[in-house]
Amino acid sequence: QVQLVESGGGLVQAGGSLRLSCAASGSIVSINDMGWYRQAPGKQRDLVATITSGGGTNYADSVKGRFTISRDNAKNTVFLQMNSLKPEDTAVYYCDADLQYRSGSYQLRSHMWGQGTQVTVSS
Repeated sequence: QVQLVESGGGLVQAGGSLRLSCAASGSIVSINDMGWYRQAPGKQRDLVATITSGGGTNYADSVKGRFTISRDNAKNTVFLQMNSLKPEDTAVYYCDADLQYRSGSYQLRSHMWGQGTQVTVSS
């Protein structure tokens, strides 16, 4: 069974930093794009940042210059370094991955989500 597990969320004061991690585990063959999304209460889930297998990145305008996405392909892990945090960054953060995995004698492709990790920024 393949799963994504996030860690690193928590409570931080405005201006502080947090680093989120998301590790994919299971019978993984390869991972294409990985990313981070966030969902605040009563709002839709929005893109934060994405990264390709080659390291190409894309960011939401609201986090450019403050957040950095990176990945360790050998460990199937994606990171989100969040600096200069603002109260409006408060949300549940989800990682996602477009990956190929083995299931019995088959190789399948799936878009998977982690369970989410809470980030709260106090003013």
